[in-house]
Amino acid sequence: MIGLALKLLRDELSNYIFQNKTPDDPIEADDIILHNISLMESENNADLNNKIVITLVNTEEESTLKNSSNVFRTSNSVKYVEPPVFLNLYILISTTLGQDLQDAYEFALGRLSLVIQFFQAKKSFTVKNSPFATIAGNNNIPQISKDELKLNVELYTLTFEQINHLWGSLGGKQVPFAMYKIRLVNIKENSGQEAPLIEELVNNGKITNAN
Repeated sequence: MIGLALKLLRDELSNYIFQNKTPDDPIEADDIILHNISLMESENNADLNNKIVITLVNTEEESTLKNSSNVFRTSNSVKYVEPPVFLNLYILISTTLGQDLQDAYEFALGRLSLVIQFFQAKKSFTVKNSPFATIAGNNNIPQISKDELKLNVELYTLTFEQINHLWGSLGGKQVPFAMYKIRLVNIKENSGQEAPLIEELVNNGKITNAN
């Protein structure tokens, strides 16, 4: 589900950037990517130059939804399933510099402005309200997984100390960026233990109806 959630956002953002960029900006729709920005300083960093890079930097359990019921009842049985884990995702969106572009930093700032503009205008994402998400037409993804994708995105502000620690841990030089918090990604395992319903109780030899 994490991958699906980020792909949905990537596809929608990619279309928006491509449609709203300035005419002299060479960025293409395929240049908005899911990747590890910490590899920017590696020997193979050419793939990350002149891009908008979406990187997952943290996951957090939504504790307010932690104690949901784990018993599901049907007409003739009950199933015990551990409740799903609801996650908040923290993503870093970095606009990297094109090393061969004279106005690389200016382009990066303009793209970052478009990123912020995009999420300011649209904060809630589902498969139904995201027409450019490629996962909508992917028949290999179960429909129930598509239906469960309901994401709320909000800008997350870091302190200068947190920014310094973040980029220090990523091991790279800071580029224009924004961090967003995505609520809620639902992760669950559908297997569980099924048992018949208890219809009668025996108490000191006396049978009573459990209902």
